[in-house]
This record gives sequence, C-alpha cells and structure tokens, in this order.
Amino acid sequence: MPTTPEEDRKPLTEHLDELRRRLIRSLIALGIGTGICYNYAERIYRALLHPLTVALPADSHLIFTELTEAFLTYFKLSLWGGFVLSSPVIFYQAWRFVSPGLYRKERKLVAVFAGWSTVGFLAGMAFAYFIAIPAVLSFFLSFGRSVVVPMPSMKDSLSMVLRLLLIFGVLFELPLTLYLAGRAGILTREFLRKGRKGAVLGAFLLAAVLTPPDAVSQILVACPIYVLFELGILLCGLGERRHEAAAAAPSAAAPS
Repeated sequence: MPTTPEEDRKPLTEHLDELRRRLIRSLIALGIGTGICYNYAERIYRALLHPLTVALPADSHLIFTELTEAFLTYFKLSLWGGFVLSSPVIFYQAWRFVSPGLYRKERKLVAVFAGWSTVGFLAGMAFAYFIAIPAVLSFFLSFGRSVVVPMPSMKDSLSMVLRLLLIFGVLFELPLTLYLAGRAGILTREFLRKGRKGAVLGAFLLAAVLTPPDAVSQILVACPIYVLFELGILLCGLGERRHEAAAAAPSAAAPS
C-alpha cells in the first residue's frame, strides 16, 4: 500500500491543536475581510443591486422600513463579502489540515476539482448577474406602474439577488459533477444520452421555478442549463474513459 511522507502517526490532541490553530486563523481572516467589506458596504450593495436600480422607474427607489434594516443588511452583505475576500486563506488553511492525509494522486485530484469548481461557480454567478436577474426584475417591475410605484425593500432585494447568484453558481457545477460521476463509475455517457428528453423537460421546469412565468425569461435560463447538461455528457464520457483505464491498469500490470 503506498504511503505518504507525512504518514507519521500523530496523537489526537495534536490534530485537535492544529485544527484549532487553522480555525482561529480562518476566523481572523474572515473578521478582517468582513471589516474591509463593511467599510465599502454601500458601494458593494450598489454594484450588486445595479440591475435593479437601473430597472426602477424614475420616481422609485429602494427603501428600508425598520430602523435596524439598513445596518443589518449592510452587515449581512459584509459577512458574505468577507467570506469571499478571505476564502483563499480559509481554503488554504483547510488544505493544510487535510493534505497530509492524502496521497499525491488524491491531492492533484482535489486541486483540479477546486480550480474547476471555482471557475464554474463564478461563471454561474456571472450568468445570473448579467442575464437571469435582469430578466426576473424586468418582469416583476412591469406590474402596477400605472397605479402604484414599486418601492422594493433593500433587505428583500439583496436576499433575492444573493439567492439567485448562489443558485446559478451551483447549477453551473453540473458538468463537473457529471465528470466526477463518470470518473467514479456511477454514471455513463450512454445513460445520460438516453435521458436527453427528460433533461430538456427538467431544464424548462427548473427555469419555470427560478424565473418569472414568461416565455422569454424561461428560454434564457433553460437553454444554458441544457447546454450545461450536454457539456456534462462529454465530460462524463471523459471521466468514464479515465475510470476504465484506471480499472484496466492493475490487471495489465499483473503477471500472466
């Protein structure tokens, strides 16, 4: 069985001490990041809510209805921003804690997964910010302008934007998830190909849940979701070949 250079056994107390140090460093980084983001909270809020503010009528603006709403909204935003800002430090501390227990091949796989998952998540948030969120907002703001003026709550508006950013960030992890499923031998490319009709239906059902009930918004969201599924089929096939090669390697190396 292969071993790693760090495979010297440590007592449990040393592992707990190291975990405590890593957590403290991560919390310090989170606190610093949160403080920096709170200093620029209004600018960050304005940037995140830009798709909403540009879509509001000229006589409308964001409001807060409770005395503590503005402070708590900015503080919540600062926590999220602080986590994003300190995430390299947090992930590095987590990596330093778990990496001594991994083999070299496992370390490489984790590093590749972390890199590609980050790219997919950022791509999903960009799609949500520039395409999905404006489509959702334009639909909801189209109601009642002749009778009432929309005055969205700053807290609820931020929650909706963050929720959509998170949802689409996770959705864009689909190709990587299918690749890993193929690599592990859980799914095959042929199985996914047979499920194309169901994937089309699922994409439009998911778009109907995530977007307003108008055809344009649903198509704008459903089409990229299905494209991600098709990309996932290709990556699943690649993972499937890697799995078959890894399974064949020991038998090829075994003496006849």
